[in-house]
Amino acid sequence: MSNITYTIDHFAEILHAKAFIPQPELIVTRLVIDSRTVIDPESSMFFALKAKRDGHEYLKEAYANGIRSFVISDEQYFGIFPDANMLLVENVSQALQTLAIDHRNQYDLKVLAITGSNGKTVVKEWLYQLLAADYNIVRSPKSFNSQIGVPLSVWNIQEEHTLGVFEAGISKENEMEALQRIVQPTIGILTNIGEAHAEGFSSPKAKLLEKLKLFKDTEVFIYSPEYTSGIATKDLPGQTKFSWSLIQKADLQISFIEPIEDKTYIRAIYKGTEIECLIPFSDRASVENGIICWATLLSLGYSAEVADARLEKLNKVGMRLELKNGINQCSVIDDSYVADIPSLAIALDFLNLQNQHPKKTLILSDLQETGKKESLLYAEIADLLKQKNLQRLIGIGPNISSMASLFDLEASFYESTQDFIDQFPAIHFYNETILVKGARKFEFERISKMIAQKVHDTVLEIDLNALAGNLQFYRNKLKPGVKIMAMVKAFSYGSGSFEIANVLQYHKVDYLAVAYTDEGVALRKGGITLPIMVMSPEPSAFDAILKYKLEPEIYNLDILNSFLKFLPAEVYDYPVHLKIDTGMHRLGFEESELEELLSTIQSSKKVKVVSAFSHLVGSDEVHHDEFTQHQIQRFKSFAQKIADGLGYSFIWHISNTSGISRHPEAQLDMVRLGIGLYGHDGGLNHNKGLQTVAVLKTTITQVKEIKANETVGYGRQGLLPNGGTIATVKIGYADGYTRRFGNGVGKMLVNGQLVPTVGVICMDMCMLDVTGLEVKTGDEVILFNGKLTIAMLAEQIGTIPYEILTNISQRVKRIYFYE
Repeated sequence: MSNITYTIDHFAEILHAKAFIPQPELIVTRLVIDSRTVIDPESSMFFALKAKRDGHEYLKEAYANGIRSFVISDEQYFGIFPDANMLLVENVSQALQTLAIDHRNQYDLKVLAITGSNGKTVVKEWLYQLLAADYNIVRSPKSFNSQIGVPLSVWNIQEEHTLGVFEAGISKENEMEALQRIVQPTIGILTNIGEAHAEGFSSPKAKLLEKLKLFKDTEVFIYSPEYTSGIATKDLPGQTKFSWSLIQKADLQISFIEPIEDKTYIRAIYKGTEIECLIPFSDRASVENGIICWATLLSLGYSAEVADARLEKLNKVGMRLELKNGINQCSVIDDSYVADIPSLAIALDFLNLQNQHPKKTLILSDLQETGKKESLLYAEIADLLKQKNLQRLIGIGPNISSMASLFDLEASFYESTQDFIDQFPAIHFYNETILVKGARKFEFERISKMIAQKVHDTVLEIDLNALAGNLQFYRNKLKPGVKIMAMVKAFSYGSGSFEIANVLQYHKVDYLAVAYTDEGVALRKGGITLPIMVMSPEPSAFDAILKYKLEPEIYNLDILNSFLKFLPAEVYDYPVHLKIDTGMHRLGFEESELEELLSTIQSSKKVKVVSAFSHLVGSDEVHHDEFTQHQIQRFKSFAQKIADGLGYSFIWHISNTSGISRHPEAQLDMVRLGIGLYGHDGGLNHNKGLQTVAVLKTTITQVKEIKANETVGYGRQGLLPNGGTIATVKIGYADGYTRRFGNGVGKMLVNGQLVPTVGVICMDMCMLDVTGLEVKTGDEVILFNGKLTIAMLAEQIGTIPYEILTNISQRVKRIYFYE
């Protein structure tokens, strides 16, 4: 949000736009790219970006949400709203960047810019923690570092800010120059250079050179020579340079690193003197990010003593929102590490995405170091909560408590976190979604533990951003107008119910499909309004199908006649889906049944066919391609006969996940997307382009030393001939880790190393051979993730990835992450 006054005429002049301005008095302070995330519609301008989806398709939705100013590039929409301002430009994305450049030029502001492959967001957030005592800082919300995210971040610069900290990311060549013009950094920081987005560049050096363009005019460039090899120091950007290194001579030359419990002690040589610091983290990535922050503080002129004192107080960066089950049938969204207006708006959008409970509650701490007067700050928060239709607020802290009169909703206030905890027995939560949002000093993790159900050490983590990314990956493969039916049967392949469906509904899939009626009922009760197809509609569940407006799959004459007899006399044109057998030979109508099928439907008028579909049996395998083509042609012929016989059109669909990848000719009117959403596609080489959605992890319960020839586990089947070390972990066949993984067949990741199982898999635990590894009780163990994939586990026991995912029992707690 900007506090410089921008009129519509001013915007039109900056953008050289063709203007339609029926409301010239409107002042724009907010730039919006998502019609669903509107804070202050009257002062917002909507940019119809043609990115993942065409923003012009959402103009009516944005208008309905109160926005009256728009930037568009498609002339057919120019002036469609007689009372709305329209600016027509050639490229909406470039227009957004142009406005950000103009806004940046209004401020003489010191700016730290960060780029690299890994660690950008953590370094940005840690620098905010380290420097907030001395500067009023504006920074990128979350990981807003793209061609769209950067201009939106820079737009937040206001008069009161004295320092900007922005991150910039690129995925291909010729992207960074635009971001450099927007950010105009005075200090540049290069983080770890890894393999991320390598496919967008001709070589690693080309990738590095592209990133360095961000720093071409910087006064100071902070870097490690390990990440700039191949480029001479004189060719690096920056009027002055500040280097750090673990292995070679540098301005900050690290000489000693020692883990101390969960912290890391570091010594270094700086200006010929030995200095030291203590970082409150022990993992390698955090240590490196901490050293980058150390170098930055020193380059800014902070003394070694001050830098040490501040680094020791660094807090964990909560980069992802966690959604988990709570007490008394509640859902809890945990965002208890950082609190500011931009991140609050993002968290509230995620709260509104949840439809499973009728009530939305926010537990919010004081917001600190914003640079705003408290009356203005909390008035803005009150307006934000009103815009987001929040039902209940619990404010914690003296500042928000003093502003209680500003909040026009159910609200209660507490002076401190301990005050809230002391009164917790008298505070009631029931059937609501609760967002916990607090500044780190308020220790809101204490509150999260109280209102969340106990999460066992074995958890399945679901990355909702990755799920949405995979949806977009397949959307990009579809022809214009092709619909998507998302398969959420079998508890969304083991990943969840309404938690997954809410994301899919938010991202506007066209249909959902479940196996059984009770799955569809659960989604309806969870607030899902999308059309839902039920693939196995038992007659005993017809009443629920009708009550909850579910749409049955009709696969034979018996189920058709049963459903027709059940439907009340006053019901007509009830939507049904016809299953056609083209070669699966599992369920579906045969061509020999066509005449009776048509006659039955036509004579009743109680049902209306909304889709006809079939199932490809081998779309992922080349040697089945001929049969796949046979199925497609057979389906088209059969579907056309049904359409001709009924005299009306309906949706045709036959393509599944691998069909989308390998058989574009099979897209027809709609595709059914299943396991591809969750990161696996048998038709893609190594799932290229897909993101890992699910990570199954557990912890070590105990570590034992085993003597030579001692046995391990039931039946004495586990044997270490030379002795060694075993670790017992908290997962067994009752959790879905089948006994077939026993006796060394299964492998898990411990401290990044693959280790085999020992002995048979028990009901609630199993044992691993960790001989030679430094492990201890409580260490994390990964069963599958992006490195050890579900495809690898399936191969270990001779099954398919579907079975691995769907076998994970309901007692394994699901935690959902959203960034």
